[in-house]
Amino acid sequence: MTDDALIRMPNRGTTLCISLSGRPSDIGTRFHNYIYRELGLDYLYKAFTTTDLPAAIAGVRGLGIRGCAVSMPFKEAVIDLVDVMEPSAAAIESVNTIVNELGVLHAYNTDYSAVASLLRSHAVDPALPTAVHGSGGMAKAVVAALRDSGFADVTVVARNAATGTALADAYGFRYAAEAPTGTRVLVNVTPIGMAGAPAAGDLSFPAELIASAAAVFDVVAMPPDTPLIRAARTAGAPVVTGAEVIALQAAEQFALYTGITPDAELVRRASEFSRS
Repeated sequence: MTDDALIRMPNRGTTLCISLSGRPSDIGTRFHNYIYRELGLDYLYKAFTTTDLPAAIAGVRGLGIRGCAVSMPFKEAVIDLVDVMEPSAAAIESVNTIVNELGVLHAYNTDYSAVASLLRSHAVDPALPTAVHGSGGMAKAVVAALRDSGFADVTVVARNAATGTALADAYGFRYAAEAPTGTRVLVNVTPIGMAGAPAAGDLSFPAELIASAAAVFDVVAMPPDTPLIRAARTAGAPVVTGAEVIALQAAEQFALYTGITPDAELVRRASEFSRS
């Protein structure tokens, strides 16, 4: 067996990173493990779900697990279980990344920076009326990124009026039970359209709004072509997909876990592999 093969075979010295999600997928697992392999790093990434979040986070600490990605529905619930809320997580009270520094758990949020970067790279016009469907942990990252990217005409749309109003008020926006007529930028931050979810085949916005949209952004990464994304493409609207979000935020997580920033080409290849 070659030395290269030995590096890639997990052993007692292998550094473990994990993800915790209500609906685990192989996207993050394939993304991180692809880059570990390409760079010859003795790391292993594994996806989990849990019905006992405190025990799972205690396991991260007690077993010396280096990093833990946090997805819906755990992004806010983990706050009381970590030791240090870094600025990116503290500012929006939502966590998507935990880094274990010798038993001290540091919490970050890389969703925020990924969304802000994609708004810039896709040249989404901040002057356009915008609706964000959702009011959970990921919605906080999206709404904060919109505000900090210069968006002022934003409506938070949510079934839960209490959480929707609270989120909108926190960022100087407004709440509504439905997206207003004339909304031009649509952002889905709910599980609607997610593979395996009860509403996997549904649209998160009315068809007439999608037909007139100037940009459609869906954070759902599995599948990358959600019903919303397919409808937007059919209507000729520019789209930003959840696959793009997950690749950018995962690249930042990778850097936090390993201290190595992968280059853009490696991230692109890893993203393609994760969805193949």
